[in-house]
Amino acid sequence: MTIPEIIPSKRLAATVDGLFMASGGDFVSAPVGELPLTFEGIPGDFHAGNTRKSGGREPWYPRGTEMRNERQLTILSRAELAEAAAEMGLEAIEPEWIGANITLAGIPMLSMLPAATLLFFEGGATLKVDFQNGPCKIAGASIARHVGRPDDAGLALAFVPAAKRRRGLVVWVEKPGTIKMGEKVRVQLPEQWIYPA
Repeated sequence: MTIPEIIPSKRLAATVDGLFMASGGDFVSAPVGELPLTFEGIPGDFHAGNTRKSGGREPWYPRGTEMRNERQLTILSRAELAEAAAEMGLEAIEPEWIGANITLAGIPMLSMLPAATLLFFEGGATLKVDFQNGPCKIAGASIARHVGRPDDAGLALAFVPAAKRRRGLVVWVEKPGTIKMGEKVRVQLPEQWIYPA
C-alpha cells in the first residue's frame, strides 16, 4: 500500500481578541478580562471538568454516559461568525450568544484547523484542538432569543447550515495558565494526511 501524501507541520500566529466565561446555568457566556485555566478547563465555567456526560454528538454511547471532557473550551473567529450572520440575514452573531470562551484573530478559516493542533499562548497556557464544533439548533435558538425573535424556529434552524465549518473549535487544556486579552498565540499544526479508505 502506498503511503498517502504527508503535509508537513506548520506554524501560524494569532491574537486573542475576546475572552468569555459561562458562569450561569447554561452555555451562554459573558466577556471577562482574563481566563484562568486548570486541567479541568475554566473553574466555574459551564463546560469545566475532567469528564462530561455524553449527548447527541456521541450516539455510540447511551446518553448520560460519563466520558472524557474534550469540550472544555470553545474557540471562535469573529470573521467566521460575520459570514454566518450574513448568510442568516442578521447584522451580527455575538460570540457569547453561542458559548464562546475565546475568540482569535489572524487565522483564516479557524474552524478548519485540524485535530491535534496546539495553541501556545504567550502567558504560558497551552490548548489542544479536539475537533470542529458542530452547529446545532440549540445555539441557533440562543441567537434567535438574542436578536429578539425567540419564537422564530426557522431562524434557529438556519444557524446549522450557515455555521457549518464556521462554528469554531472545541479544545481542552494541555497546560494550565492564565490567558489575557491581546495575548499572542503560536499555532502549531500537526502533520496531515488523508487516510486511504
